[in-house]
Amino acid sequence: MKFDSRAVIGIIRQVAEREVLPRFGRLSRSDIRAKGGPNDLVTVADLESERALAAALTALLPGSRVIGEEAAAADASIMDALRGDDPVWILDPVDGTHNFTRGRPDFAIIVALCRGGSILGGWIHRPLGGQTVWAVAGEGAWLDFDRLPELSKVSVREMRAALARRAARRLDRARAGRGGLLPRPVPRMFCAGCEYMALALGSLHVCQFDRLKPWDHAAGILIHREVGGFDAHVPGGAPYRPDDPSDGCLLIAPDPETWKTLHRVLGGV
Repeated sequence: MKFDSRAVIGIIRQVAEREVLPRFGRLSRSDIRAKGGPNDLVTVADLESERALAAALTALLPGSRVIGEEAAAADASIMDALRGDDPVWILDPVDGTHNFTRGRPDFAIIVALCRGGSILGGWIHRPLGGQTVWAVAGEGAWLDFDRLPELSKVSVREMRAALARRAARRLDRARAGRGGLLPRPVPRMFCAGCEYMALALGSLHVCQFDRLKPWDHAAGILIHREVGGFDAHVPGGAPYRPDDPSDGCLLIAPDPETWKTLHRVLGGV
């Protein structure tokens, strides 16, 4: 199946310029509401961005379907499209909405294209700064239109030292109070798209997620894999799939060896 990845970039950037950036720092109270709780927010920018992305991307690829974060919140049955044969666009129209509503810079637009559980393409765009990291399966990853190099190896000594400093005080508490889920070994940006961009660029080496919605992860996982990165669920060791509804915990590292070291240093939980 052929698709124009550069046309996708153009659509995302246009939506960012028209629907997202004009509202940054200018939201009124009536432009923001809570969905599932006080920290689960949706804004007029999310809704209008998703509407515009869905219309343009389905026009670009006739016969494709859309799963948007906001549409899925209203009707969970649309997630069934992930198990069908049609190509599916997965949209996070404003990732990091909590940051966006507070005027913080860490927010992004995330788009992935999937079919039959496989991730075919992924795009992460940061409207502030205008950078796009993207990948097509089997064809490498790119920052705008410069190809990204493969990730550098992280030494065992560096990994052990970093994790000892960042995780030691939280590990026992995590084992006792979080049912064996891993502690986060690095500070969070509260925007999965920004974190995946940092992982792909090598400024962030490892990350752990315990909320695995496909609009947060499908694009970033493909981009990270295309620069040599490795991901697997803990426990179990299965790689991430967007059609897997399990929550669990996803551990991400620059390569399989570092992943195994990270898992071992954290006690194998």
